[in-house]
Amino acid sequence: MSTRSTLEAAIAGYADAWNRHDLEAILALHTEDSIFQNHTSGGTAVGKREMRQLIEGVFATFPDLRFTTRRAYFSESVVVLEWTASATHTNPVVRGAQTYPPTGEIISWDGMDILPLRDGLITRKDVYADSLSFLQQLGVSLPR
Repeated sequence: MSTRSTLEAAIAGYADAWNRHDLEAILALHTEDSIFQNHTSGGTAVGKREMRQLIEGVFATFPDLRFTTRRAYFSESVVVLEWTASATHTNPVVRGAQTYPPTGEIISWDGMDILPLRDGLITRKDVYADSLSFLQQLGVSLPR
């Protein structure tokens, strides 16, 4: 198997682990000093212990969270994934001092992960998502 096909298989497994909410499988593909930064929510975690807490919070907020990869770009040292997430808004969503009560609605939003790699493991996970669409679906009235 070529290096590219090995990397593609690892990233497909990573995406599958997120959809199964398999925290151990997710963390196994990160370096010990990996950084997870969600530039939309402001969540940042350094190292696997903090990453575990951050991801547990994501899964607690959205117990049925799923991702569909729209496009994937591969190089030797970085992978970029464009995805669409969907989940039922069954639990409150907290952003800073604001809490958005559950609507019971299924919401979906687009985003992108930038995943630099070292020795086949993810060193960072930078998440960028469509926050306007996400907030509107939570019931936030946004100025035009």
